[in-house]
Amino acid sequence: MPKPTESKTVQDRILTYAQEMTPQWRYVSRSEAETRRGFNNIDNNDIQVQAQQASLYFDDLLYQKIQQFNPTYNETQQELITKLNSLPTDIYGNRDFLNYLRNQVKYFCPVEKRELDLTLINYEDPTQNEYEVTEEYYTHNRKDGIREDIVFLINGIPILVIECKNADKIEGIALGIDQIRRYHREAPELFVPQMLFTATEAIGFSYGVTWNLVRRNIFNWKDEQIGQLENKIKTFCHPYILLKFLLNYIIFAEKDETLQKFILKQHQTIAIEKVIQRCHDTEKSRGLVWHTQGSGKTFTMIKIAEMLFKAPDSEKPTIILIIDRNELQDQLLRNLNNLGVNNIRHANRIKTLIELLENDYRGIIITMIHKFREMPTDVNLRNNIYVLIDEAHRTTGGDLGTYLMAGLPHATIIGFTGTPIDKTNQGKGTFKTFGTDDEKGYLHKYSIAESIEDGTTLPLYYNLAPNEMLVPAEIMDQEFLDLVETEGINDIAELNKILDRAVNLKNFLKGDQRVDQVAKYVAQHYTKNVEPLGYKAFLVAVDRPACAKYKQALDRYLPLEYSAVVYTGNNNDTEDLKTHHIDDKTEKQIRKNFAKFGEYPKILIVTEKLLTGYDAPILYAMYLDKPMRDHTLLQAIARVNRPYENETEEMVKPHGFVLDFVGIFDKLEKALSFDSQEVNAIVKDLSLLKNLFKIKIEQLIKNYLTLIQHNFNDQDVDHLLEYFRDKERRKAFTKDYKSLEMLYEVISPDAFLRPYLNEYGTLSGIYQVIRNAYSKRVYVDREVKRKTDQIVQNNIATTAIPTVTDFIEINAQTIETIQNKGGGKTTKVINLIKSIEKTAEENNDDPFLIAMVQRAKAIQEQFENRQTDTQETLDLLLQAVRENEQRKQEQSAKGFDSLSFFVYQALENAGIDNPEDMAQEIRQHFIENPNWKTSEGELRELRKNVTFSIYTEIDELEKVTALVEQLFTLLQQNH
Repeated sequence: MPKPTESKTVQDRILTYAQEMTPQWRYVSRSEAETRRGFNNIDNNDIQVQAQQASLYFDDLLYQKIQQFNPTYNETQQELITKLNSLPTDIYGNRDFLNYLRNQVKYFCPVEKRELDLTLINYEDPTQNEYEVTEEYYTHNRKDGIREDIVFLINGIPILVIECKNADKIEGIALGIDQIRRYHREAPELFVPQMLFTATEAIGFSYGVTWNLVRRNIFNWKDEQIGQLENKIKTFCHPYILLKFLLNYIIFAEKDETLQKFILKQHQTIAIEKVIQRCHDTEKSRGLVWHTQGSGKTFTMIKIAEMLFKAPDSEKPTIILIIDRNELQDQLLRNLNNLGVNNIRHANRIKTLIELLENDYRGIIITMIHKFREMPTDVNLRNNIYVLIDEAHRTTGGDLGTYLMAGLPHATIIGFTGTPIDKTNQGKGTFKTFGTDDEKGYLHKYSIAESIEDGTTLPLYYNLAPNEMLVPAEIMDQEFLDLVETEGINDIAELNKILDRAVNLKNFLKGDQRVDQVAKYVAQHYTKNVEPLGYKAFLVAVDRPACAKYKQALDRYLPLEYSAVVYTGNNNDTEDLKTHHIDDKTEKQIRKNFAKFGEYPKILIVTEKLLTGYDAPILYAMYLDKPMRDHTLLQAIARVNRPYENETEEMVKPHGFVLDFVGIFDKLEKALSFDSQEVNAIVKDLSLLKNLFKIKIEQLIKNYLTLIQHNFNDQDVDHLLEYFRDKERRKAFTKDYKSLEMLYEVISPDAFLRPYLNEYGTLSGIYQVIRNAYSKRVYVDREVKRKTDQIVQNNIATTAIPTVTDFIEINAQTIETIQNKGGGKTTKVINLIKSIEKTAEENNDDPFLIAMVQRAKAIQEQFENRQTDTQETLDLLLQAVRENEQRKQEQSAKGFDSLSFFVYQALENAGIDNPEDMAQEIRQHFIENPNWKTSEGELRELRKNVTFSIYTEIDELEKVTALVEQLFTLLQQNH
C-alpha cells in the first residue's frame, strides 16, 4: 500500500477529479476490481498466487461490449481472452494490441461468410463506451509484486497508468518514471494493453507512451492554468482526449531498423487538427506551419496525410506529400505503411506524377517539387486535393511553385517549415504564397523559444575562436555577408556556389598553417571540454578539399579512429579526395556508430552531407569553419539541439554548443535575417552561462561556505550532517548545486573559472558528504560529474572529506566500536544506518537483518523529521544491534541457520506445538527449491509446500495463509 500522505495528497485527488468529468470515470474499488479480474475464482487464498493467475482485464465487461458492438461475433469469452493473452509481452505485442483498440483486427462472420472489423471501442459514439478508474492495480510476476497506483480502463481494458509521488520528494516525477521503468522490466505483460503513462507529484505532470521511457520522449502536459493538477487531470485524462490518443496520436515507426513507439506532442496535435480543418474549409485554401527543427515535423505531416485520407469529410481525396530530400522518401513510405495506410504511390518520375493526377488517383502520393516541372495546366480540377509541402520556404520558389499551382488550381496547399520565415523578399514571398489566409501569416507556429521551454529541443550557446583563427572581417563582409544573393539563402548547394566565387575567403579558410592551427585547437577543445562529458562533435569545413585537409591534420593530434570524413564523392575527384570516398553501406555504419555512446568515430568532418535531416542526439558540439547564414545556418546548428539522455552513463545533455572559427556569430543580426525576438531565442553567447555561473556560485558561497571551518574534519562533517538533516534544506541545496555543477561541466576548462576553483571544490565536497550520508540505495543523482570529481581531488585532498559511509561490521563488537569511534553523534548515526544496510545486503539470506534494515530506516525517518534527537536515535540503533546479537546467540544455541531460526520463531509465535521440527521440514522445502528467488515456478511450488506443511499443524486456512504471507513478505523484501 502507498504511504497515506502520498494517497491523500495526490492519489485521492486524481480519483476525485476523474469522477467529476463528463462523461464520468466510474470509480472501481480495489476489492471490486480484483473480484472482476477473477482473483476470487482461483482456488487458492494466497493473494500472490491469485495475482499471478488473474486477468489483466475486466473480462465480463470487455466481452459484453464486444457482443454489443459486434452482434455476429461468435467466439467465447475464454477464446477472446486467450487470444489477447497470446500477444508477445514486448513492444510488438503492444503494437498488435493497439490494432485491436483501433478496431483494425478482423473476425470471421459465419453469417455473412466474410471477415469483419472487430470493434472494441466505439469512437463514433463515445457515450457507448464504459469508462472506469481503479487504484492499487495488483499483479505478481516471478519474484515481484507490482501495484500500480491508478489505472484507467475503457470497456474493461487498462489503457493508462498514473504513478503518484509526494510533492516533497526530491525528483518525485523522475522517481515515478523510474518506477514505470521497473514495472516494464519486471512485469512486461502489464504493458501489452496499457498504452500511456503519467507521473505526477501534484505539481508537475509528465506523460509518455509505454515501451518508450527515454527522457526526451517524456513530456510535460501544458494547460492554460499552469500548475493546476485538477485542470491537467481533466484535460489529459478526459475520456475523449484519451480516445484521440488511442485512435490517432500514438505512432509506431521504425528508427535505426528498430520498432519504436512515439506519442505526438501537444503542438503536433493542435497543428494536425488546424490543418485538417483548413483542408475542409470551403473558403480558405492556404496555410503555413512553422514547427522549429527537431520538434517532430515529419511525423506531423505523416499523421495529417493519414487522417485526411481516412476522414469521412475528405470523400476519397488525393494527398500529395512534397519533400526536399531523397532519403526522406523511403522513411515516409515505411512509416505510412506502419500506420496501416495502403493507398500510397511513389511518384519518382515526372511522367508518373502527371499520369497519377490525370487519371484522378485517390490516395497518398509522395514526390519532390521538381517533379512538377512541365506539369500541364489544370491537370486536375478537384478541390479535395491536399498538398503538404516540406521546407516550404525554399521548395516552391520560382517556376516550380507556379507549375504546381497552375496544375492544381483548386487544391489546398499547406506549407511546412522548420525555420522561421526570414525578412528578405523571398521570405515575404513565402508569406504571400502560404500565409494570406491567416492574420499573422502562420496557421500554426511552434517557435524555437517554445520548443526549448518544453524540452523538445535544447538551447544553443556559441563561443568565438581566438582572433588569429577568425576570418578577417573585411573579407567576410566583402565576399559573403554584404552580398545581396546570400540574404535569405536556404539551400546548401546554393550556398556552395556562392562560396566558390569567394576566392580570398576560401583561400584563407584552407591555408595549410591555419588548418593545422584550427585542427590542433579542435583536438584540444574536444578532449578537454567535450569528450569528458561523453558527447560527440561535428567539424564543418568549407568544402570537400578542406574536409580532406582537416582529416589529415586531426590525425596528427588525435588517434586515427577519432574522426571520419563524410561527403559525396565524384568520379572526377583528385586522388586526395578519393581517399575519403565511402560506399553507402560504410557511410550507414559510420552514421550509426557516431550516434552511439562510446563508439568511434567521435568527430565527423562534413561540409554538406548530414547538415540537414541527420539526427544524432549525442552530438553536442559543432566546430563551424564554413560561412553560413539564415536558413542554412539554422539547419546546420540545429544538428546539436537534440535532447540526449543516457541512463547507464548518467548523462543528460544540457544544451548544444557551437565554436565559431569563421566569425559569423560576431555579427549575428546580420547573419540571421529574422525577427530579433526569434534571433535572441536561437543561439546565445557562452558568456551568458559564465555570468549565470558567477551569480549562482556567489549565492551558494554566501549561504553554505561558512559551514566548513576546518577543511572537512570530523567536526565539520558532523555539523554538515546535522544542518542538512532537514529534508527541505537538502532539497534546496541539491537543486542549486546540481545546476551549478552542470554549468561548471560545460564551461570547464576555462580561465574564467580560476577565481572560483577553491570555493567550487568546497561546495562539491559538501555535496559529496550530503550525498554519501543521505542518499537512498536507489536515487536519481548517482555520481558527481567527471570534471567536478577532478576538481575535488585537485583542490581538496580526498582524505580531507571523511567517508561518512565508513562501514563497520555489525557484530558483538559494534557497540564498543561506535562508542570509541571519533566524530560526532550525527556522523555515528548515519554511519551505523549505512553499515546495517550494507551488512543486510551482503547477507541477504538472513531475514533478521532484512527486518533490521526496515527498523533502521524507520528510525532514520524519525530522526530526519526531528521526532527524535541525535542521542535518542543512536540509542535506538544500538538497541537494535544488541537485540540482533541476542538473537544470534539463541540461534547458535539451537544450531539453526538464520532462515530456520526465523521460521522457527514465526511458528512458535503462531502457537505450533513442535516449531523446531516444523522449521527443519520447511527448511528442506527451501533446499529443494534453490532458485525460488528468481523462478516464478519454484516460488509457487515452495509456497505450496510450505502451506501444506503448516496446514498439518493448523487446520484453519485463514491462519495458515496469514502465516505464509508473513513469512514470504519479509523473505522477499531484498530480492
